[in-house]
Amino acid sequence: MGFPVLTACLLAPLAAALILVFLPKDEDKLHKWVAAAGTFVSLAISLYVYFAYNKELGGLQFVERVPWIKDLGVTYFMGVDGLSLPMLLLTNLIGFSAVFASWNIKNRTKEFFVLLLILIAGVMGTFIAQDVFIFLLFYEVVVIPIYLMVIIWGSSKRVTKEYAGMKLTIYLLIGSAFLLAAVIATFVKSVQITGTPDMSFKGLGQVAFPEQFQIYMFLLMLIGFGSLLSMWPFHSWSPDGYAGAPTAVSMIHAGILKKIGGYGLIRFAVYVMPAGAAYWAPFIAVLGVIGCAYAAMGALAQKDLKYVVGYSSVSHMGYVLLGVAALSVVGINGAVANMFAHGVMAALFFSMIGFIYEKTHTRWIPDLGGLARQVPRLAVGFMMAAMASLGLPGLVSFIPEFTIFVGSFERFGLLAVVAIAGIIITALYVLRAGANTLFGPPREEYNHLKDIQGPEMVPLVVLGTVLVVGGLLPALLFDVINSGVEPIMAHIADYLPAAVQIGGKY
Repeated sequence: MGFPVLTACLLAPLAAALILVFLPKDEDKLHKWVAAAGTFVSLAISLYVYFAYNKELGGLQFVERVPWIKDLGVTYFMGVDGLSLPMLLLTNLIGFSAVFASWNIKNRTKEFFVLLLILIAGVMGTFIAQDVFIFLLFYEVVVIPIYLMVIIWGSSKRVTKEYAGMKLTIYLLIGSAFLLAAVIATFVKSVQITGTPDMSFKGLGQVAFPEQFQIYMFLLMLIGFGSLLSMWPFHSWSPDGYAGAPTAVSMIHAGILKKIGGYGLIRFAVYVMPAGAAYWAPFIAVLGVIGCAYAAMGALAQKDLKYVVGYSSVSHMGYVLLGVAALSVVGINGAVANMFAHGVMAALFFSMIGFIYEKTHTRWIPDLGGLARQVPRLAVGFMMAAMASLGLPGLVSFIPEFTIFVGSFERFGLLAVVAIAGIIITALYVLRAGANTLFGPPREEYNHLKDIQGPEMVPLVVLGTVLVVGGLLPALLFDVINSGVEPIMAHIADYLPAAVQIGGKY
């Protein structure tokens, strides 16, 4: 098996969290540097894995497999392919940046960074686990740190942080309940069919489940993963959760946590239940388009910066659903690439909004204005994220969105055109938020503000670099993704002719 690279990547933040437990509680700077070191090790390993991955060979690589619960077919099965690699890299880019976005935390820093590191490790585990049981285990690990971090360090004017934390947690647990029901039913049915317990994604994908069973199970998985992805109408927890969360949690939540929903939908639901995917594809596309338009209009009506980006994130996830619903290599390539691009953009956006709030003590857009003259570096980060959000060519979001539209237009036609129109609304709320926050005459009460500097620059440098490099060199992202999507689609193609097809071509 060789050196367990992925396990080392997973354990680095947990080791840092363990070290923090034994440090004195008043050593704030030391807490921050230990957290930074732990996330840096994970980032360095994930970069190595990303560029060492053999795209020509494709498939699962860096595999680690140790039997665990034999009676249930549960295995500690880790590995990465073109689908999980971008998500692993995204997790560690944002996790590392989130530590520095929290550099000014002064209240209970030890506990804050312990929970943050556990959260990062939990999310990372969902992307590298190739066993459904292990996947669910890491998913459940994620929920508790988020709840605690929101209710202790969160802030929101519209709703209380306790309300935001509870609402967020309840929605995540409801989604996991539907998902757990689908997993149990799928496992039991697979044992009835094959006689052999196996909870790996690959093993379950080889089982010829009855068509009707696939249709019912896919619906349960859609609700479970869709709730996490903030699919309309299961989206309402998302903006409140972002607004109530501290900056680091908003970054991780919008940047990575939502992507577990999209990743799981492709890795588990589509791969294991292809007939169900074919049946529900038009329904998913409709929900995706409704989410795009509804959330974009919601963002247009907001005056709190976090709510603007919160509704914007729901809208962007509608595009991901549309790409998945296309059930084509082009569409799913675009969906995965868009999850990566949106993750980087949203994390940068929330980090800059967090700094604005720290310095001005407000996120209320009418109370801001002219900040570009007073904090120019912060303004650069804000506008880079804003331009990526509206899909500016040359930044990382443009090619993924274009790819989704190409793939979905071939499959859904007019529905894709309606989704494309959502870009206009996106441009309206993004440009208006930027203009009213950064430009115009500067306000005298903000003349004393200090621009971001030192450790505060890390999110801008790290995430801003990825925004530009990913836009100028899209092959770095798409070549890896394509190597993972093509085998999944080849597997699906064997089943789709027997699926319930509702118009269109596969």
